[in-house]
Amino acid sequence: MNIVTFMDYERKQMNKFLKEAYRLGQIGMRKNAGGPFGAVIVYKNKIIGRGYNRVLETNDPTKHAEMMAISDAAKHLKRFDLSDCELYATGEPCPMCLAAIAWARIPTVYFGNDYKATSEIGFDDKPIYQFMMKKPSKIKVKMIHINSRESAELYKEWANKTDKRMY
Repeated sequence: MNIVTFMDYERKQMNKFLKEAYRLGQIGMRKNAGGPFGAVIVYKNKIIGRGYNRVLETNDPTKHAEMMAISDAAKHLKRFDLSDCELYATGEPCPMCLAAIAWARIPTVYFGNDYKATSEIGFDDKPIYQFMMKKPSKIKVKMIHINSRESAELYKEWANKTDKRMY
């Protein structure tokens, strides 16, 4: 008789979810929709959000696998707070996806390939991280703060809004 420990069961579940992320990444890559990236969102041990990279297919740089999976999961659950979910991805999330994961409040991310492996196939996020940390970077975006009455009034209106919903 083969006894499966709880750890073994957990590992099998994780592998099952990562395999689905890999399958999605392969679909998108083979369709030339984008890079080899797939992701799934899991809620109560069930996949409720799926995505693969669609940057090339849509000409939209925000259509990363994780972003697509988060959007699909939020639509499925009819809520933006995914704090009771997990994300499984083929690669370590880029800065944009990591920020979206934080906004969605997803507490755990499992990924197959790390940043170094992703960089080695041509997806190098180091300049973005450097830019975000205000270190010298090849990325140059001029940021200009325009202190305007209208923008201040808009924020003041939000602060005083009695029926607002925070996210």
